[in-house]
Amino acid sequence: MKNKCMAMAVCLCITANLFAADNHLNNDSMEKNLNLTEEWDKVFPQSDKVNHTKVIFHNRYGITLAADLYIPKNAGGKLPAITVSGPFGAVKEQSSGLYAQTLAERGFLTIAFDPSYTGESSGEPRYVASPDINTEDFSAAVDYLSTRDDVDAERIGFSVFADGAVWHSMRLLSTHVLKRPSLQRCTT
Repeated sequence: MKNKCMAMAVCLCITANLFAADNHLNNDSMEKNLNLTEEWDKVFPQSDKVNHTKVIFHNRYGITLAADLYIPKNAGGKLPAITVSGPFGAVKEQSSGLYAQTLAERGFLTIAFDPSYTGESSGEPRYVASPDINTEDFSAAVDYLSTRDDVDAERIGFSVFADGAVWHSMRLLSTHVLKRPSLQRCTT
C-alpha cells in the first residue's frame, strides 16, 4: 500500500511538471503573438508633459503583461514610481491609463498595465478575472519597475480602485514588495 501511494505521488508530480512545461511553452508562443499598438489608442487625450512607451514584463505564471509606461518629460535621476490598474475587466487605455498619465504629469514614473487575460496581455482563456493572478500582476509590475535604472526602488507604490482595491492592497501589503504603504480612499 505504501509503495502504491509513493508511486502515485511520483506520477502526479511528473504529470504536474509536464502540464507546467506545456503551459510555459504555450505562454512563450503567446508572447510572440502579442500585438502591441504603437499609435495613441486611449480614450483620453495624450499629454504633452510626459513621454509614453509600450513595455512588456512577465508574472510568475509566465503570462506576458502589456503596459504603458509614462515618464515625465525632462525628468532626471531616479524617480518615485507608481503602478496603476483599473477595476476587473478594465484595460490600460481607460481610467488606469488616465490616472497613470496624470500622476506622471506630477513627477512620478508610472505604469498602467492590462491584467492577465485582458487587453493586449496574454493568457488563456480570455476575459477572465482572477483576484490571485491579478494581484500577482501587480507584484510583477512592481518588480519590473524596481529593475529600471530611472526608478527609485525604495519609492514604488501602487494605485488600485473600484473592484478588488482592498483585496490587492491587503495581498501586496502582506508581501515584501512594498515598504511604506499608504492606503487612501479616492472619490471623484
